[in-house]
Amino acid sequence: MLVVLLFFSVGFVAFTNGANANFKGVASLYGSNTTTLRRALYWGTATTFAGSLAAAFLAEGMLKKFSGRGIVPDTLLASQTFLISVALGAALTSFLATKLGFPVSTTHALVGALLGAGLAGSGNEVSFLAVARNFFYPLFFSPAVAIVLGAVVYLLLKTLRLAPSQRTRTLDVLHYLSTGAASFARGLNDTPKMVALLLAVPGLVTDWAFMAVAVCIALGGLLDADRVAETLGKKVTDMDPGQGFAASLVTAGLVGTASSHSLPVSTTHVSVGSLIGIGIINRQAKWRKIFEILSAWLTTVPCGAALSGLIYCLASAF
Repeated sequence: MLVVLLFFSVGFVAFTNGANANFKGVASLYGSNTTTLRRALYWGTATTFAGSLAAAFLAEGMLKKFSGRGIVPDTLLASQTFLISVALGAALTSFLATKLGFPVSTTHALVGALLGAGLAGSGNEVSFLAVARNFFYPLFFSPAVAIVLGAVVYLLLKTLRLAPSQRTRTLDVLHYLSTGAASFARGLNDTPKMVALLLAVPGLVTDWAFMAVAVCIALGGLLDADRVAETLGKKVTDMDPGQGFAASLVTAGLVGTASSHSLPVSTTHVSVGSLIGIGIINRQAKWRKIFEILSAWLTTVPCGAALSGLIYCLASAF
């Protein structure tokens, strides 16, 4: 029974991840009016799905980082109640953010949930140093890097006349390729974080686990991404096709580089960061919405921790 509940919980967090994150790699396609919301979403979902499947062969390092080893005691990691609590805490956090239209980090939600359930299950045996070294440093620095790179890359492309304000066939092709690469890298970076929660299942075939998580991510994106898509595409900054291409190029480069080095960055932070950088340069950043998004980011870790800790305490009482 617990194994079934664990699979359901991981499927739920994967679904909410897709709903909240599948549009992040392709937001600039819609925001720059290069294509429609639905077409951008289909492209982002398809390329994310490809990245999720590739993660089964390329993301062993990320899988190990999110196994929880070195952060909480091994005895707790062997507890399916603990893993269910982590998955449900992260899933509920992402679910609430998605319904409110806020693009948040599933990675942050998972890290918060790991901490919350870990504290509830083992008290002071949680290693905060390991959490900071493995997760918080790359997660907190990546948005700042993305903002700077978004501005610099756009100015460079504009100087080289590679970021025109009007659509051209060549620009459209490059724009689609760069957003596809960003979404592929997102699938590569995010999928193993959720598959890691299933590693305690006896006799688990990890390839099938990656497939199941990939399908749930795709379904979440296709069925429940519209609110976040509208926020990312239209409410962070206005942009023309050249600016959108620059933002997608930065997202693809940063997330792809992080994935190749097993660094758990947030595609949310990188994508929004690059859009903010563009918005600063074109002086069309929508700061009220940006501050709302930043506020949601600050609450993601504590929300995931509180929910997972509460779920673990309730489950342990029965």
